[in-house]
This record gives sequence, structure tokens and C-alpha cells, in this order.
Amino acid sequence: MSMNETPSGERVRISFFGARNSGKSSLCNAITGQEISVVSDIAGTTTDPVSKAMEILPLGAVLITDTPGFDDDGALGELRVKRTRQILEKTDIAVLVSCHSEETDTEKELIALFRERDIPYLIVKNKCDLNGIPGSIPDNTVYVSAMQRINIDALKERLGRFLPQSGEKRLVGDLILPGQLIVLVIPIDESAPKGRLILPQQQVIRDILESGAYAVTTRDTELEALLGKMRPDLVITDSQVFGRVNAILPCDIPLTSFSIIMARYKGFLDVALQGAHAIDGLCDGDRVLISEGCTHHRQCGDIGAVKLPRLLREYTGRELVTENTSGTSFPDDLSGYKLVIHCGGCMFRMKSAAACGIPFTNYGVAIAHMRGILGHSTEIFFKAGDTV
Repeated sequence: MSMNETPSGERVRISFFGARNSGKSSLCNAITGQEISVVSDIAGTTTDPVSKAMEILPLGAVLITDTPGFDDDGALGELRVKRTRQILEKTDIAVLVSCHSEETDTEKELIALFRERDIPYLIVKNKCDLNGIPGSIPDNTVYVSAMQRINIDALKERLGRFLPQSGEKRLVGDLILPGQLIVLVIPIDESAPKGRLILPQQQVIRDILESGAYAVTTRDTELEALLGKMRPDLVITDSQVFGRVNAILPCDIPLTSFSIIMARYKGFLDVALQGAHAIDGLCDGDRVLISEGCTHHRQCGDIGAVKLPRLLREYTGRELVTENTSGTSFPDDLSGYKLVIHCGGCMFRMKSAAACGIPFTNYGVAIAHMRGILGHSTEIFFKAGDTV
């Protein structure tokens, strides 16, 4: 997959923070080589986060995000600061842009937030053409001039050291062998997107093909007929038809779901498994947050708004309070919830839940647990040596 084809969720997210007029926008423009942000001498010119995809070696594909000034004031300013805080939850590397010799209160607050969220950060002292460069420079600090393009390449090099590339992660490529037959069960109902497959389905198909295996797709309604013609080495299903697929599939054929694969790929399958078991302890009146990363028009059979809440009630026998969010909407305070169930999964939101001590799982793991097939649907990962 080329850099331009890399999905936003797979990019290293580098976000630029700081006070108004510190030069964040000029610096983002200098790094990307494009005018992605409007620049002026007027404080508060950047009113919304602005992002640009690019490549920084050895990090690879990255997403550069410019944010509003963290010291903005007034009613609108508070909203802009709130948007900036939301970007913090989607940041792999933070860049604190400063044009002061000493740390300001705003900068101290940002550094505290980086440390609280365990986000690696770099301090960039901007306007060095005006303020000069001291003889002794701390290891986590780079002096630049965004306007004069001084030390921009040095800054890129420093950013490139933050996340050294390890071995390439695979969705299913490390679980299958060339020549194996992999069946993907993709229901096409009223809630399925028109004319396309969702991204995790596309990514899994691509990974199967790159592995030299065979990818065969079918709807759940045709699965039984397909099994009469061929015997797959692995079946991967959409979570919402987990129960139906499991009932059709012989027990000796490995089974999992796109959602469980994504939890493993993103590195929180163990957390998701623990979160699913928290379902058993829910009581009457407990609040459960069901969240999706994308925004779409909810249909009558929507999995997040209809099917999951119904399955939770049926499984627990409790009168639960389920609430839904989608897209960028996500509560700042999760303390009132007993459980968060996310779609495919988001590491940043998982960390937010963990910080509040709230169990976190995703659709596939939760559904497999409630259908009584969690062991069957994760067995393939144990056999692969995963510590889940």
C-alpha cells in the first residue's frame, strides 16, 4: 500500500499545539511544504483543526494536524480549546510550539496533558531568527524558524526518531498460509453502505491476497450453500451475523470477525476480552456507551442503535441505559458509564476509558461473548502464539 493510499487511521498522527501566534500554522506549512493553514499576525486565526497527510521517514505515512491556540478565550475560544483537547485524544506524537524563552502557564498545562496521556512530545522553539539560539539546548527541544525555513529538515529528522519502525503488522497475513481458502461473510442489508465495502473488509481482502491465499466473499444468506461446495481454512464474518454464521459453520473450521481482527491489529484485544466479561456484571440502570468512529445515517436495523442494545438486554436480563455516539462526538467524562463498546476499536478512546477505570470492548468481542462463541472466535490467535 502506497503512502497516498494509507488510511488516516493507519497513519502516525503528529499534532501541533501551543498558544496563539506561536507559529503553529507557519510551522505546519513549512513541514508539509504546502499552505494547509491560513497564516496572519492576528491571534486566533486558526479556528478549527486542519490536517494534511504526508510522509516522514522513518515513520512513514503521517497525519500532520494544526490546532487552534490553547490559550484562546471568550465563548468561541472555549469551544476552540475543546476541539484542541479532542485532538489530544488522537495524537501519537505531540509538538509543542513556543516562541518564549521560559515556559508559559499554557505550555506547562499542555506538557502536563501530554504526560498524563503518555504522549511522546517535542518542544519546538520557533522564531529563532528573531530570538536566537542558546548555546545549550535540551535534548527534547529543537530551535527553528518557520518563516525563514531554518532547521525544518532537522525537525523532521527528530520527529522521525520517535517511533522507530518495527516489523510490519498484518491483519491476517501471519495467521494464514499461501493457497489457503479464506471465506469472508459480508451481510448486505439496509445498514450496509451502498455500492462499497467498509474499510476493514477491504483491508482484510487485500492482506489475504498479499499472502497468496484465496479470498472468497459471500453473504450470510448464501454461506450454507457455499460450504456445500468448498471447505474453508478460516471464516471471517461481520459481527452482526456472528450467531447465524456460527450455527451454520462446522465447529472444526476456525471462525473470527473483522472487528476482533481489528482489535488484535490495533493492540487491545486483551483489553477488549476483559471488557466483554464486564457485561456479566451489569445491573439495572447501568449506563453503557455504544460508540462508532464514523458518522452515518442510522437505519431501522442499525447494529449500534438497535441490535446491540437489544442483545445486551436479552443477555443480561437487566434494564440498561444505552447511549450512542458517532464520528468525532465522544464524551469528555466517561465516569458515569459502566462499559464502553466501540465499533472496530480506537486506541485513543480505549486509553480514555482506561484512564477512568471503565471497561472497554468492541462490537465483535462483545457479540461473540454474548453468543457464547468467544473461545471459538479467538482460538486462532492463541494458536498463533498471541498473548491474549
